[in-house]
Amino acid sequence: MTATSALTREQARVRFSELRAVDGVVDDAELDAIWSALATVTPEEIFGSWKGDEFTTGHPTNGLLQKARWYGKTFTSRSDVQPLMCRDENGKLFSDKKLGKGEATLWSIEFRGEITASMVYDGQAVIDHFKKVDDSTLMGIMNGKAAVVDGRHLYFILDRA
Repeated sequence: MTATSALTREQARVRFSELRAVDGVVDDAELDAIWSALATVTPEEIFGSWKGDEFTTGHPTNGLLQKARWYGKTFTSRSDVQPLMCRDENGKLFSDKKLGKGEATLWSIEFRGEITASMVYDGQAVIDHFKKVDDSTLMGIMNGKAAVVDGRHLYFILDRA
């Protein structure tokens, strides 16, 4: 499969599962092709707690979330979002407001020609956009002035907790 070939939604789901299992670098173009084929979501569809992971693409921030002991995200309502749920030294979950420069809100925002659930950080120029892989998995792309480095986005995974 070439990065420019269009995928069906089912092909995108299969390829997503394959790439999340890769122990090494994943190509941005493949992730973009998967993103294009996935369904959009509304903010209300993603309410709840999510466990996070990231794709290793060579983005300069790869690995920083792991160092911060990032667990995932919690979407309680459109106006009550904890983007950086982390574990303390004892394993207890907490919202790392210092790292996140506050918390966040959920909106329906256009990204790459589609309107989808998106999380806007309170204190930094970062927007996370989400699309549905399946009923318990989301693909995310970190976007914004503070997140895009050399034209590259950070790609991540959320699994319903």
